[in-house]
Amino acid sequence: MILPIILCGGTGSRLWPLSRDLMPKQFLKLDGDTTMLQATVQRLQGLDALPPLVICNEEHRFIAAEQMRQINQLDHNIILEPVGRNTAPAIALAAMTAIKKGQDPLLLVLAADHIISDSQEFRQVVAQASEFVAADNLVTFGIVASGPETGYGYIKRGVEKSGAYSVQQFVEKPDLETAKSYVSSGEYYWNSGMFMFKASVYLAELKKHRPDIYSACEQAMAEVDPDLDFIRVNKEAFLACPDDSIDYAVMEKTTKAVVVPLNAGWSDVGSWSSLWDVTAKDENNNVHKGDVLSVASKDNYVFAETGLVATVGLENIIVVQTKDAVLVAAKDKVQDVKSIVQQLKSAGRTEHRIHREVYRPWGKYDSIDNGSRYQVKRITVKPGEKLSIQMHHHRAEHWIVVSGTANVTVDGKDTLMSENESIYIPLGAIHALENPGKIPLELIEVQSGSYLGEDDIVRFSDRYGRA
Repeated sequence: MILPIILCGGTGSRLWPLSRDLMPKQFLKLDGDTTMLQATVQRLQGLDALPPLVICNEEHRFIAAEQMRQINQLDHNIILEPVGRNTAPAIALAAMTAIKKGQDPLLLVLAADHIISDSQEFRQVVAQASEFVAADNLVTFGIVASGPETGYGYIKRGVEKSGAYSVQQFVEKPDLETAKSYVSSGEYYWNSGMFMFKASVYLAELKKHRPDIYSACEQAMAEVDPDLDFIRVNKEAFLACPDDSIDYAVMEKTTKAVVVPLNAGWSDVGSWSSLWDVTAKDENNNVHKGDVLSVASKDNYVFAETGLVATVGLENIIVVQTKDAVLVAAKDKVQDVKSIVQQLKSAGRTEHRIHREVYRPWGKYDSIDNGSRYQVKRITVKPGEKLSIQMHHHRAEHWIVVSGTANVTVDGKDTLMSENESIYIPLGAIHALENPGKIPLELIEVQSGSYLGEDDIVRFSDRYGRA
């Protein structure tokens, strides 16, 4: 049986300003009506596979859980990493989780932020690869190169093995001339970062080549804390784990590596230009997302999150507009977007980390206005959900219900509120907000006080386990 392992880490900084630390690209709808994580899970339909295991960062746990719930795939199957330690330890946690359940499945390791346009071909190649995995090989999927790409690592194939090949060499990202020679030789594939192997075989090879990683993961799994839909590993043990990729830790060292060619319209969507490459275009070779008007413009990618974006006379340009930032970049310079992200970090700004609209396990809020002593938010609470019982030392709040029903508790007194009703929460009052209804609760919150930071929250009780 195949157990899909979906690696859901990373920040996707080259897709800023849409991708941010707390809402990275794997949770975004970049290509269709589903997020990249959801598309990765749905791509597995038709395989003889167990429900997937998702591995994500602690900070993204509620986003991952909500997106899995939306496609009916949430079943205590999200492993939380207290800190990122790269792919080798992450896969080890998943393999140990499977072994702990008395299973030794074929692990199909996928990244949550890849696009594969031909799902049927993908599934056929996975089925083919399972034959090599059953013989205790470690399979890596090599993408049939469509051109000399300098943004990918490459795999050089060796001896043919009935449709697959031994791995002769893993090579780093090349310069353009080297990439051209790789493609023209026909002996190299792009390194997809997708793998397949038995859980026991991977762990044996990891223990052989990186016993320090194996030991740290083993200790981290010794004390697992089940929490809602999450599997929490021992934090202190995992913090001691070395940081290394599966390529360096295992695949480049093992004698059991096999590469299976894959030609299924794959892209890792590593930049805005690569997203333009794989997205349907209009008659002027433009990609328009959102409210966009274009005059005498071609070969552009324009994304409008809110409001109208208009272009006149632009060619080969990327324009991305969100509620709090606008990116304008030459299409051939988009690899440098990460430099903007680094500048934001160095300046102590927040636009690299969070969007103006922030998702929470109970819903979301949008900071629509602010000043020196006030802040206005639009809050959405999902049906049946409740914010923590809390108080603030530095701010008072006014809540106005726009739609839905709110049950508001202030210093032990409950008030049921509906559309156009409002309530005042004094500074220091212990309060809570709940949506007891069947439709989303929408309200406007006006905060006023000397300090309006999100860390001015004292939680007395929280159903989501937040401190």
